[in-house]
Amino acid sequence: MSDANKVSDWRRISAFLDAQAAEAGSARNTLLAYGRDLKDFSEWLGTRNLNLLNVSREGIEDYLSHCDAQGLSRSTRARRLSAIRQLTRFSLEEGWREDDPAGRIAGPGRAQRLPKTLDRAEVQALLDALPRIGRNGVERARNLALMELIYATGMRVSELVALPVTACRGNPAVLLIRGKGGVERMVPLNEPARRALSAWLTIRDDAPEDTPLGKLVAGRGGRWLFPAPSREGHMTRQAVNGLLDQLAIVAGIDPSRVSPHVMRHAFATHLLEGGADLRAIQMLLGHADLGTTEIYTHVLDARMRDLVLKHHPLATPRRRPEDSE
Repeated sequence: MSDANKVSDWRRISAFLDAQAAEAGSARNTLLAYGRDLKDFSEWLGTRNLNLLNVSREGIEDYLSHCDAQGLSRSTRARRLSAIRQLTRFSLEEGWREDDPAGRIAGPGRAQRLPKTLDRAEVQALLDALPRIGRNGVERARNLALMELIYATGMRVSELVALPVTACRGNPAVLLIRGKGGVERMVPLNEPARRALSAWLTIRDDAPEDTPLGKLVAGRGGRWLFPAPSREGHMTRQAVNGLLDQLAIVAGIDPSRVSPHVMRHAFATHLLEGGADLRAIQMLLGHADLGTTEIYTHVLDARMRDLVLKHHPLATPRRRPEDSE
């Protein structure tokens, strides 16, 4: 591919990434991943004197075969195809092409790994263990609020630790959460979470200025619900992981099975078990794509199988007339 064509491809990729940042609100890490994948694709096209405007479906399939031959994982190949699909669709919308060569390509798919989660009894055991950790009443109140919030909302740990205190004032029935790419969503709070949050806010706001918590609130930690002596002024993800490790040990659960992300999975799984639909779970978790939420369909499959086996009229052996004699 000539240098002029190469520059044109890079400009088109740059325009696509700018549009993703402006319109889709894609997070920085997502844009960096798209950029790396599309740069590799463009360079591969160059070795075959092709470019983004003339590559065919067969050319894209050849590139995916090349990625497979390189030993790239199925998830990496699926991600690269996703980036190419979005770029070719963008090219069609912008009028750069008259077709979408990647639109009908069946990808390698992702390995279907079920999310690690905890059952309801295990989550309750973690909550029951809260009074047994924490150096004082202040820490115990903070820990309770943190655990109730993460289980009641399914927040990502990054969203939880960076929760502004202003979002939690006034005994809110819902929280406004700023997620990936700055996209906001509303998540309801249950009564246990509201009680724990109210109790923690009272302790946090009334902390004397000469106490460790009071100093944090008076300083740069005053902006956050969970202030801490960190560079950012709030609790770190590592601190939350450490708290969950302690809780797991006290609750008699293997700490390797407990993490903030596992609590997020438990939130979604238990909602589905209770009858919530996938679209609602998608909105509560802040997933941009319903396909991401579909990892929880194993819960629905198990529930429907249970319904058939237990409630269908032919699910239990029918008594023969002679059995009642």
